Amino acid sequence: MNIDKSGSKSTKIATKGSKPVAKFNFTKKALDRLVSDETRLYVYDTQVRGLALAVDPTGRKTFMLYRKVQGRPQRVKIGAFPDMSIEGARAQASGMNAIIAQGGNPAQERRSVRAEMTLAELFDTFLLLYAKERKRTWKNDEWTFNKYLHGWKLRKLSSIRRQDVIALHAHLGRSHGQYTANRVVELLSSMFNRARSDWGYDGANPAEKVRPFKERKRERFMDAHELPAFFQSLAQEQNETIRDYIYVSLLTGGRRANATSMRWDEIDWTRNEWNISAEKAKSGEPLTVVLTPVVVDILTKRRAESLKAGSPEESNEWVFPGNGKTGHLVESKTAWKRILKRAQLTDLRLHDLRRTLGSWQAATGSSLPVIGKSLGHSSLQATQIYARLNLDPVRESVMRAQQAMLLAAGATALLGNGK
Repeated sequence: MNIDKSGSKSTKIATKGSKPVAKFNFTKKALDRLVSDETRLYVYDTQVRGLALAVDPTGRKTFMLYRKVQGRPQRVKIGAFPDMSIEGARAQASGMNAIIAQGGNPAQERRSVRAEMTLAELFDTFLLLYAKERKRTWKNDEWTFNKYLHGWKLRKLSSIRRQDVIALHAHLGRSHGQYTANRVVELLSSMFNRARSDWGYDGANPAEKVRPFKERKRERFMDAHELPAFFQSLAQEQNETIRDYIYVSLLTGGRRANATSMRWDEIDWTRNEWNISAEKAKSGEPLTVVLTPVVVDILTKRRAESLKAGSPEESNEWVFPGNGKTGHLVESKTAWKRILKRAQLTDLRLHDLRRTLGSWQAATGSSLPVIGKSLGHSSLQATQIYARLNLDPVRESVMRAQQAMLLAAGATALLGNGK
């Protein structure tokens, strides 16, 4: 059991039975250093009664309130750290303590969803008690709700009828596309199903059995005729962070969320690998992405520039830094549109870069298991096959595809740098 990964002075851990117990004044620096190697670790705040932080061996950290209510211990989840600040967790814990002081049970109140609640209140419950704990894509749910269901936020659950959902689905299909319409109805249905199964809601699910639009699987990727204009336009991009991010995304096939939040400590310079933790990987399993000489050259130059800037170490953690709250690159829509406009390309999305690498791997003779291994696909059957593969054929496959793309694009300068 460790507290401080850096080896500096750590908080003393007492034990109660076989479980470690620590109580100290919560600070971000102290909580950042906490790590558990064997079993779930609980530490408690000295400022607010019952406020605890649970630290899993996987690295996940969750604020909780642990109190006895009517003689029985209750543990109520508050939110994930560091997404929720210490101040926010203390405020919520203090509110729950007030409920306990008045004879209430905050755990029961959190689990209870009533027909007179608003849709916004249901979504807050869904986000706190389910999505943030179970879904790595919970931020997508939050964005979808705020974008497409904001007009329904104050509606009581009992007022939302199946006919309303059908009408909303049709409207979104016309105005924002059939894919978006289907995802909004899926989110609504998931919220109501969770309320019925877990939180005591006894009303109907108005989104149940709403017939989705038929969706065609997207197969867009760049062919040999499009790559030259794309690479020429990308080379002209003045924003070096965006330019390098797109190069790395295309040449590794990395997922957008993983690429934008790439950290320097995820790069193994000795083995030329990018190691993505299970918490960040879509499959929920650790993922290793091979880095070919072309990509290593791009990253090496970025690292040198980052260190040359002389900024504090904590601001150097991101490969592609940004100005937002996360500290790393998040949104690049404006630059992406600019690049496509110069290249005179249409109907191309950032995710199509990943599909482009896979398509060129197939075109240059790679097997489907090798392609799946390189892109981190997660189907059970594929995973059973991938487990028997090492990274050598994957690296060869990616390099062949890269070389074919770069030659087709006329981007021989990149090839030269990567040798």
